[in-house]
Amino acid sequence: MREFKAKNPLIEQRADPWIYKHTDGYYYFIASVPEFDRIELRRSESIQGLAEAEGKTIWVKHETGLMSANIWAPEIHYIGGKWYVYFAAAHTSDTKDGLFDHRMFAIENSSVNPLEGEWVEKGQIKTKWESFALDATTFEHRGVRYYVWAQKDPDVPGNSNMYISEMENPWTLKGEQVCITTPEYEWEKIGFLVNEGAAVLKRNGRIFMTFSASATDHNYCMGLLTADENSDLMDPKSWVKTPEPVFTTSEENGQYGPGHNSFTVSEDGTQDILVFHARSYKEIVGDPLYDPNRHARVQVIQWNEDGTPNFGVPRPDTNHKHKRLRRLNSYILK
Repeated sequence: MREFKAKNPLIEQRADPWIYKHTDGYYYFIASVPEFDRIELRRSESIQGLAEAEGKTIWVKHETGLMSANIWAPEIHYIGGKWYVYFAAAHTSDTKDGLFDHRMFAIENSSVNPLEGEWVEKGQIKTKWESFALDATTFEHRGVRYYVWAQKDPDVPGNSNMYISEMENPWTLKGEQVCITTPEYEWEKIGFLVNEGAAVLKRNGRIFMTFSASATDHNYCMGLLTADENSDLMDPKSWVKTPEPVFTTSEENGQYGPGHNSFTVSEDGTQDILVFHARSYKEIVGDPLYDPNRHARVQVIQWNEDGTPNFGVPRPDTNHKHKRLRRLNSYILK
């Protein structure tokens, strides 16, 4: 087993990071950019190489309409021989009753290399409500493709719960849509009542689904749902929530608000890698959402004897200058 080596932060000012290792040997990286105005994609044959890889803009927000503001949390998936990017977008940066107006969308590319060819808009992914919705992910289990996302239920207090549905195709849901977690513990309700940013890891006879909770400052943290691989994934009772957060701020290591993670594997395929964002400082001027310094980071996942993941604590920055990093006062949101 090769020792995993990658610097933290891996890529600066990239929140909601998603790294996917494809069968072509490349790692593909996609994330929210600070301007929230476009989707960028880069690739490399190594995880560390992503830091130097050139990012290519593959989609730009519309001038007006549903996809014209706050482009958030893209994920790239390879399904049925085509590439898909799922993301959230709004028609305005204004809020109503404390919520943005995001909906979920998909774009498709049939090229072998997703940095080439044309990205085609497949439209909004419709759910049973027209309400604040974001942070979609998808996974396949035993021949069934599932879609998991965060959404505001108009009849439930709070900002977002998480839901699961089967998919008719990569941009259409089918059948029942059920809630699998709502913010219930105090660590999920600091600042905002939030469950969002799901990511799925299948190991050891179980399906582990991480998610993020609370406001996007130093209180942001990761929770964990677990389901048996033989259970009915559309039954909310199949998903058991760990009562404590599994990955949180480390004052000692100078890592604040870790969350909105994804999973990948090491170059030799022997180690599971946690991909997440966090800040290098606690105090934030203004709304944390518009602070650009949520940086993409990576670290190895350890495994407990009972077969459950042990995420540990966020490791300190490799470059000590980031420990002294303060908000970029010259930064102006475009």
